Amino acid sequence: MQNLTLQMKGITKVYATDEMYTHALRGIDLDIYKGDFVSICGPSGCGKSTLLSLLGLLDMPTSGQYFIEGKDVSRLTLSEAASIRNEKIGFIFQSFNLIDELSVFENIALPLRYRQQKVSEIEIKKRVTECLQIVDMAHRAQHKPNQLSGGQQQRIAIARALVGNPALLLVDEPTGNLDSRNGDAVMEMLQHLNAQGTTLCMVTHDPRYADMATRKLHLLDGQIIDAQHISEMVSEQI
Repeated sequence: MQNLTLQMKGITKVYATDEMYTHALRGIDLDIYKGDFVSICGPSGCGKSTLLSLLGLLDMPTSGQYFIEGKDVSRLTLSEAASIRNEKIGFIFQSFNLIDELSVFENIALPLRYRQQKVSEIEIKKRVTECLQIVDMAHRAQHKPNQLSGGQQQRIAIARALVGNPALLLVDEPTGNLDSRNGDAVMEMLQHLNAQGTTLCMVTHDPRYADMATRKLHLLDGQIIDAQHISEMVSEQI
């Protein structure tokens, strides 16, 4: 049986103000297994960003349970969430989120330097070098991010996400700031990583890239719906 990397049971997220309640997510049930490549699609405002924030422990659910590798992470403190996030989750963002003042090497090394359990400089150098080789950017180790193209910066962001050997890569619109050629190259790299065993969960608005995943999820009004349900809804509207 495949190993269950993460599991959500009845997850809801409600944002409350003095005047109203906004139900961003409603009863999300989600299982992601080791080696999955899951894409999440849906219209603006459907809850994609909220779901990704909860998956990445950047926010906590209003109700429901969330497990990462069997550990319930639904009600962690900020420091506990930060520790689990650093050890178990890698992030790849649309805007790269690299630090221009640091070299490529130091950008990739950052997650290891923030580990609660100290990582030796020898191990950091080894892991960063390995990840630079994976994304074919070893020759750029001492460059600054602003000396690189958008496609190269996204490769560095992928290396940074991989350096801590995360259980899950969360990918948020990875091609949003790239032209089609560089976007295709980044997606081919993600596909290759998945073929090597990396577990990915990706939000994308591009149906071509969503189709590259091994599983596709569709969000609508804060709920996961399947392709058949979508077809039925379209038929009803015609």
